[in-house]
Amino acid sequence: MNKGMIFDIAHGSFVDGPGVRTTVFFKGCNLGCRWCHNPESQSFLPQMMFYKNKCSRCGICKDICPKPSEACDLCGICAQYCPSSAKKVCGSLWTADEVMAEIEKDMPFYKSSGGGVTFSGGECMLQVDFLKSLLEQCRNRGIHTAVDTAGNVPFEAFEQIMPFTDTILYDVKCYTEGLHIEGTGVSNKRILENLQTLSKCFDGDIIIRITIIPGYNTDESELMKLAEYLKSINFKSIELLPYHRMGESKYSALEMETDIFSVPSAEEMENIEKLFKK
Repeated sequence: MNKGMIFDIAHGSFVDGPGVRTTVFFKGCNLGCRWCHNPESQSFLPQMMFYKNKCSRCGICKDICPKPSEACDLCGICAQYCPSSAKKVCGSLWTADEVMAEIEKDMPFYKSSGGGVTFSGGECMLQVDFLKSLLEQCRNRGIHTAVDTAGNVPFEAFEQIMPFTDTILYDVKCYTEGLHIEGTGVSNKRILENLQTLSKCFDGDIIIRITIIPGYNTDESELMKLAEYLKSINFKSIELLPYHRMGESKYSALEMETDIFSVPSAEEMENIEKLFKK
């Protein structure tokens, strides 16, 4: 049975496409963005998150652990019974039917708001067979679909999902290849080439998403290069997303280190918006 590694399903989102949406987060990514606000999305494997600041040190987790003398196998019993929700197993295998059951809970909201389902990550396109099966089921039920991707996959993956996708949210970090490698660990050559090809053959809406990160991609010459490149792309709109620090506690819970950037001011965001409009 085809299964996918999912780490969260969020209901009632207003930021991942039109209307009220259910966002399904796939686990696993092939970029290592230094500003990632969902570090639990990076690994393809389940992980234990431990929020030390929530822990009351009651000892229940140790008392109920079925294998206290062995390495943790992420059974999740400790997280299930933790009275302060200090522990959480992040990531598990879901069948398409299980995911669809969650999606269908929000059907009334889709109809009233023009919303639907967004498949995000991590990088959902890295589990393209599972993604395609969900998109097909949504299409059969008349549910609007959006795919949120960084585009660092073979274009054949796009060819599989395009017939069943209404909107693609395409994340672009920057234009200069060296800067992209510095920020994400990988080249953006395939990402930009895929976007170019996609804009010529996709019948749905393409929304370009750019996270604004002061000190990384806010140099005016870099923004101008990106804006010039986007002139050659057929897209519906651009969303400029300010960097935020809401994911910092997750790094601590996963015992991971992170880079800290400054949050752009309202004035900075306004100036960058004017630049792209110009």
